Parts: sequence; C-alpha cells; structure tokens
Amino acid sequence: MELSKRQEQIIEIVKGNGPITGEHIADRLNLTRATLRPDLAILTMAGYLDARPRVGYFYTGKTGSELLTEKIKKFKVHEFLQVPVVVKDSVSVYDAISTMFLEDVGTLFVVDDNSCLTGVLSRKDLLRASIGQQNLSAVPVHIIMTRMPNIAVCRKDDLLIDAAQKLITRQIDGLPVVKEIDAGFEVVGRVTKTTMTKALVELTIGDHV
Repeated sequence: MELSKRQEQIIEIVKGNGPITGEHIADRLNLTRATLRPDLAILTMAGYLDARPRVGYFYTGKTGSELLTEKIKKFKVHEFLQVPVVVKDSVSVYDAISTMFLEDVGTLFVVDDNSCLTGVLSRKDLLRASIGQQNLSAVPVHIIMTRMPNIAVCRKDDLLIDAAQKLITRQIDGLPVVKEIDAGFEVVGRVTKTTMTKALVELTIGDHV
C-alpha cells in the first residue's frame, strides 16, 4: 500500500505525539477533522494506526511489509478457492487429456460416483501415459492416477499460506479442497499456484475484502 504525503505526515505526528485525538492532528496540519477523516480511516484499517475511544490515535509500530505479512497469514482457502475440474475414475486417458486442454488446467481431480476423491491426474501423469504404443482411449485413468492416501488435500477453513506450503513441498500445481462426508472426501474446490498469484495481486492492489 502506497501512502499519500498527508498520510505519511499523519503517521509522523502520531508517532511523536500519540495517543493524540483527531482534532489535534487536524490542528497540526491546519485542516478540518472532516478533511482528515478518510485518511485516518485508511491508516486505521491498514493497521498503521490504532484508535481508542476517548483516548485517540496511536502508532502500532508496524512497517508496511509486516502488515502485508499479517494480512497474508489471515487469508483462508475459502476466500480464493476455484471451481474444481473433475473426471470420473472410469474415463479414458484420452478423454482426460481432452478435458485438461479444454479447461486449461494443470491438474484434474478423479472422483467416484459419490463425487468423492479417488485420485489426481497431473500433466506429467498424462504425458507419461501418452509415451508408447498403447491406445489411450482404452486405458482408464485409474490405472495411471495418483491414488489416495498419497494425495495432499486442504479444507475451506485452512489458511491459504498452509495450502501454498503444501504446493511447494509436494512440487505440485494444485490441491483439491475437500469436505469430509460419510463416503469419503467430497471435492468442493481447488487451489493452485495461479490462486496464490491472484491472492498476492489482490492484496497488493487492495481489491481483496
């Protein structure tokens, strides 16, 4: 977040004189309290300042990078998850390749008749299956997929940073977001490396609510 010159002046005033009321800050800048109200609201919501009733504003002592880190650590998976791209475990490798290209994704989640996760297909899995003389239309995906329980998953209420760590540790492109039901893990979403990039961009430009 890039601060305006006036917002930087407000921070310096509060640093040296806090706790200080909005009226006193306005007096020092020769402005009205109403004029300063938006700036004080932005600085408070961003975490640079804190305010206490009948006391005033005081500086939190946190830098911009520290505030960014705090915000990132609060993001939950459900705030950024995308619609999952799934295939049945009975479809052919050929059909799975077609789905991957049509949907423009790097990972397919394989489900059974209950929409429960049974496997994952990556680009590498499909590429390996494509090398050779076998008829891809005759090979079901359950032959080549990575199976449970060797699949990293996440849940809606998990921290996004923890999901990102799994992507890095496992060196994979995407994670299924699952919900536990009696039949197993129902796939309800996905997070990918692109999801993480989107989160960083939205955080930087301030669009995320």
